[in-house]
Order: sequence, then structure tokens, then C-alpha cells
Amino acid sequence: MKDTIQAQHIAARRNQILDAAAQVFAEQGYHATSIKDIAKAAGIADGTIYNYFANKTALLLGIFDRMKATIIQANMPPAPETLDLRAFILMFMSQPLMALKHDNFALFRIIVSEMMVNEELRTLYHQEILAPTLALAEVYFQQYAAAQGRSATDASLMLRAISGMVLGLILQRIMGDPLLEAEWDALPAVLTELILKGIESDN
Repeated sequence: MKDTIQAQHIAARRNQILDAAAQVFAEQGYHATSIKDIAKAAGIADGTIYNYFANKTALLLGIFDRMKATIIQANMPPAPETLDLRAFILMFMSQPLMALKHDNFALFRIIVSEMMVNEELRTLYHQEILAPTLALAEVYFQQYAAAQGRSATDASLMLRAISGMVLGLILQRIMGDPLLEAEWDALPAVLTELILKGIESDN
């Protein structure tokens, strides 16, 4: 019981800090924000933040990781092995695109801009977000490739092409594409059809 209460306290404190960081980053931008600013917004001492996050970079990554976790929990997918190719690609597309809606998109814009110049954030993003996501999907894609007589390398490249398509659309929306902003919710289904026709025409 004690361990459960402690874990709940830690989770609540982390969320309190991340809420404050998201608010201040969105208002002031990443570089103009200090740990002191975030602590003030959270109503805690500066040093308390360091008990949970090593630095601002860890906070920024924590915000994105929470976005991803929230969308997965709200739309809990079935086990990958129970899905056909269409359903799997739709799930793979939907999770990142639907996570970036409303205020989350403004926050991810900050994350993307900082990743361009912050090697530590790029490394953490790759290790803690991108690599685990690709590794999970890669198992399914390699099974599909093997059934089609394709190599594991082909499967890994297909997966990265799809992932790159998602990132490209995110960047294009950041640059102000009005159609993407208006039709964002339709993208997963549209992209799934586009990808499947490309893959299936080569069978």
C-alpha cells in the first residue's frame, strides 16, 4: 500500500511539473524559459524539479512522451499480431498524427525546432521515442515482408519511409499548410490507402 501511494505521489508530481512546463514553454518558448519559471508556475521550489527531471531537455521530452501515452491510452490498439496490414498501418499512422492536435501541436512545434539544434534532445528522442516505436512496428513489418518473400531490410526501409512521411506532414503543417490544418483528422485513412496501393501493386 505504501509503495502504491508513493508511486501515485510521484506520478502526480511529475504531471504537475509537466503541466507547468507545457504552459510556460507555450507562452515563452523553450529558450526563454528557465527552470525557475517552470517551478514558479508549478508552485514548487526550483530544486524539486531536479528530483524528477534532469534538465529542460528532459522536460521537453517528457511532455512529448506524455502526449504519446495519452493518445495510446485513449485509443488502446489491439495486439499487432491480430491486425491485418491495413489495420496495422492505420494504427501506426493514427497514433502520432492524432497526438498532435490542438495545444499539443504548438508544443510539438517547440520540440521539433529544438531538436534541430539540440543534439542531446535528438539523442533522447531517438532512444526513448523513435527507436522503441520503430522496433515494435518492425516486428510486424518483417513478418509481412517474409510472407511476401521480401527481405527484413526491405521491411525496415518500408517502415522508415512511412515514418518519414508522417514527419514530413508534421513539418509541412508547421510551415502553415491550411489544408493540412483543416483536414488533419482525415490523414491516417488517406495515407493508409496511399501506402497500401503502393505496396500491393508490387505483389
